[in-house]
Amino acid sequence: MRTWTAAGLGGVLVCGSLAACGGGGGDKSSPARPGKGGAAATPTALGYHPLNGGGTGLRNPVLAVKIENTAPAMPQSGVSAADVVYVEQVEGGETRLMAVFSSRLPARVGPVRSARISDLHLLPQFGRPAFAFSGVQSKMKKYIRKAPVYDISQDNGGRAYVRDNSRRIPYNLYADPKDLLKQAPKAEGPKDVGFRFGPAPDGGTPTSSFTAKWPAADMEFTWSAKEKRWLASFHGRPDMDAAGGRVGGRTVVVQRAKTTRSQFHDFLGAYTPLIHTTGTGTATVYRDGKAYEARWSRPSEDKGTTFTTADGKPLNFAPGQVWIVLVNDGKPYMP
Repeated sequence: MRTWTAAGLGGVLVCGSLAACGGGGGDKSSPARPGKGGAAATPTALGYHPLNGGGTGLRNPVLAVKIENTAPAMPQSGVSAADVVYVEQVEGGETRLMAVFSSRLPARVGPVRSARISDLHLLPQFGRPAFAFSGVQSKMKKYIRKAPVYDISQDNGGRAYVRDNSRRIPYNLYADPKDLLKQAPKAEGPKDVGFRFGPAPDGGTPTSSFTAKWPAADMEFTWSAKEKRWLASFHGRPDMDAAGGRVGGRTVVVQRAKTTRSQFHDFLGAYTPLIHTTGTGTATVYRDGKAYEARWSRPSEDKGTTFTTADGKPLNFAPGQVWIVLVNDGKPYMP
């Protein structure tokens, strides 16, 4: 195992060896192809897909894609097919998604945007996945090269990426996930990232909707008893998938994590947030129309994140798409 510094304020990545029922919406997705690389050891031990609790695609490769999450990007493509969707704060108090696919793939995903340093702190728990993004600032490239990922960015992805001329740059870059994975034939299959799926715990507070906030963005999630999932809105407007239907998950986790300033910044001088996703903290897990207060724990960056009840028992997620909504531990904060 090796340790390497990836961001300011002491951000450290711990990298392991480089060997080894989705959400709703109307996207036309297909099963992901089996990977040719390191086989995942944990899905059979768990008895279900470790990313969504389902029974299909247990050894399919893992693909993470960075997707724009601002008004000019709407409607997004492919989000409804992801097993896990992370919402991360970026410069200017806005947010960006990292959608993680394994059990199935959409026909198209995007708009694809650039990676951020917090991605490299999240991804080691997935082993060595394929990572698709539009690029990074030059001084971050060395960290991408050292990260335990297969870099299939726009620079390396070839014809997997296309521009949609009906949209304006930079919100018009899309990719075909199947073609992306052809560029990373050894991308690893899913591993245990700490999630547990099954019956809901006792208790919980009946909840019809809730809102996650960042300095310049907000997302609301409303429970749909008909669809048995949380439907997302962005700045008060329904958040739609380009292929049809609302985006949203069976389980939405609002994870409170310390947000600080990294060494990186954009061309306007706005600093890139560094989201600290190792250690311990609090979260609220939303499933089945209820809210459950939880604790989260992630001992190192090559390990997954566990969510537990107040008495220390695993807090099961509902089988299906999971959203991990990362907010500052405290008030919305612009580092």
